[in-house]
Amino acid sequence: MTLRIGTRGSALALAQTGHVADALTAATGEDVEIVTVTTQGDTSRESLSTIGGTGVFVNALRDALLDGACDLVVHSLKDLPTAPAEGFTIAAMPMREDPRDALCASDDRSLDDLPQGARIGTGSPRRIAQLKRIRPDLEVVDIRGNIDTRLRRIDDDLDAVVLAAAGLTRLGRLDAVTGLFDLDTWPTAPGQGALAIECLDDDESSIAGSIALLDHAPSRWQATAERAVLRRLEAGCSAPVGAAAWLDDEDLVLQAAVYSLDGTEMIHRESRAEGFSGDGHGRELLQAADALGVSLADELIEAGAADLAPLGGAA
Repeated sequence: MTLRIGTRGSALALAQTGHVADALTAATGEDVEIVTVTTQGDTSRESLSTIGGTGVFVNALRDALLDGACDLVVHSLKDLPTAPAEGFTIAAMPMREDPRDALCASDDRSLDDLPQGARIGTGSPRRIAQLKRIRPDLEVVDIRGNIDTRLRRIDDDLDAVVLAAAGLTRLGRLDAVTGLFDLDTWPTAPGQGALAIECLDDDESSIAGSIALLDHAPSRWQATAERAVLRRLEAGCSAPVGAAAWLDDEDLVLQAAVYSLDGTEMIHRESRAEGFSGDGHGRELLQAADALGVSLADELIEAGAADLAPLGGAA
């Protein structure tokens, strides 16, 4: 049997899918084939919020599954809408890569070292708000394109860009990093650094069982809690929301922040839940992680988060 893995055609998507393919072969002994799928998000140069949000990277891959062009697909989890999709299942989340954001600046500079009025590129409303909160003097430039395209703009028309550390790691481009933002002061996109391996929800297929061998319980707990915040807030890609979860012994710690679009205001909350230990692949711990995220989101709403950012969950 050959397992066909669907993926976007970007260098990053192919790199992370290659890691999944190698891990699947090692775990199952099956041959794998990588099937490249073009999505609207790959062909458009408009901002994500303009062309429909992160879901533009997902729909074409799911169509490929439904059409039988592939047996499973690999998503960057932060690109995956939080609402469940009927007929599909996330069969595994492999071990998560570094969830932090990275600064890539000219002349090996940190954020503090950048000159007054420096031009810094990002396409994320959350990162824009976080940058403005720390350095309101910066000129933040909306950018699109793959990682190499963004990095080439440093020393061209930009002084720096902010990118996900996970993508830079997977592409072997950590040499471009001049600083990493700590999660406790700079929470990132829910699920950042994690991958989701998705297949059809078919009880008669053995594919989901094979994929499940790659599941990493702590990564799934963390991502589940973070994405529950986003789901409860009903925050789209235009809302400046960050969330970060990690394990502290057997406690799952979760923090989240909602920012005003200009970064001048922020509401931040943190909470934790006990009992996250063992192999952890059971439904009860995933439900507990989800409940932690929903509860924290409710705290943000009660504190007035909807007054700062465009949220649907406060209605």
